Amino acid sequence: MTPLDRPDTSTQPARTTGVARTSPTPPTSPAADAPRATPTLVLTSAATAVALMTYTAPMVTLPDTAAALHTSVSAQAWLLNGTPLGLAALLLVAGSLADDYGRRRIFLAGTVALGLTTALGALANSTWLFTLARVAQGAASAAILASSLGLIVHAFPTPRGRLRATGVWGAFVSGGIAAGPLLAGAIAGWDWRMAYAVLGAAALAVALLGTRALTESRAPRGGRPDLAGALTFGLALVSLVAALTLGRDGWLRAPVGLLLAAFLVLMAVFVAVERRSETPMIDLGLLRHRRFLASSAGGLFTGLAVIGLFSFLPALLQRALGMSAMDTAWLFLLWSGLSFTVALQARRLAGRVSHRHQLALGFALHAAGVLTMLGAIGSGSWVRLLPGFVLSGVGSGLLNAALPLLAVESVPPTRAAMGSGAQQTFRYIGSCAGVALTIALVTSTGGTAHGADVAMAVSAGLAALAAASVLVLRDRA
Repeated sequence: MTPLDRPDTSTQPARTTGVARTSPTPPTSPAADAPRATPTLVLTSAATAVALMTYTAPMVTLPDTAAALHTSVSAQAWLLNGTPLGLAALLLVAGSLADDYGRRRIFLAGTVALGLTTALGALANSTWLFTLARVAQGAASAAILASSLGLIVHAFPTPRGRLRATGVWGAFVSGGIAAGPLLAGAIAGWDWRMAYAVLGAAALAVALLGTRALTESRAPRGGRPDLAGALTFGLALVSLVAALTLGRDGWLRAPVGLLLAAFLVLMAVFVAVERRSETPMIDLGLLRHRRFLASSAGGLFTGLAVIGLFSFLPALLQRALGMSAMDTAWLFLLWSGLSFTVALQARRLAGRVSHRHQLALGFALHAAGVLTMLGAIGSGSWVRLLPGFVLSGVGSGLLNAALPLLAVESVPPTRAAMGSGAQQTFRYIGSCAGVALTIALVTSTGGTAHGADVAMAVSAGLAALAAASVLVLRDRA
């Protein structure tokens, strides 16, 4: 039995290494300690779907939101990048804190915070207030996404159960992406702000149900949480994402250079802190493991090539083809709905196709689909987009099914939340960069149609590079 196949013993008292925990868990019966598997899967999947709905809702309401907040074209990237900025900055931090402080505790805190910050976003009356609310929503979503897989791994300790559960969870990632624009598009006819009020209420409802249904678990390791590492890493990623977003207006400007320099300095400090810590937030030795690198690369390129393009595509269709928010939501549902269906059924590939090959196939299908979309914007026909949406939707489903399982398999079971946080951190760093890159290419000289074709070609090229990368990162015999 490999370390990754051993059951999660995270409800056992911690061994006394480093600084011992001062409040040992009182003895309980095995039945009391056993996690409730089905409610855990239902609640974590529901919260994940709400978090992703909050993330994708602005995709179809971007024109209305920008008009209401008087947001310039150059600042619209902030409206889309606020949530991924919070996600990228805090996912790994949230995963580490969930392992140390308790996954149920971090999950519930995240759902409550998501409910409150999403409702506050509906009240924003300026670009910066809305962006700050979106960043806070991303931070709350980070707590949900990172702790969810930790709770699932604890509730499903066997490889077979874990395969099914992570497949369902990955499908709800796609489901949330699908439902967010549809909900926002349906409500946009009345008021785009109402969508955020509805999502905020849904998050609070999940938090209320979770107080009774979820079982606490944490990593059985001694020592104090790595707060110094969490602080330096979070600040480093905030600097990087802010630089990537500002860079579309000019990479040689002083603020961009200062932010990139701050990122490099803070990352150097982070590495030094992690090497000295008795309980590091992330084991730097994992960077020598090809499975962990494949998980991280898969997350990075999913954000850069897939999410980056499809985050801005609905707004592009409204602007270039005159489609309504609801029309673009239904078209977007073709892509994301296929992603949901494929992710839900992808577990049937287990034993026949490795997760690494599943990632490569997903990226290849996205590249092929995007290439079929070239010229569609210039022709003025949304029908020409359909084959590309189908191919890319299937590819996205394969990615969403393989990435969560590869993330938890690339680390020991007791650090599942950290593994999930690491992979998703790279995913949303890629998303921030991808959105900024897509908007920069679409709005470049040569017209919208030409810029859209360039953005699609770049997305296809990045996906092809991703497929080659994950194939190269195979496990050593």
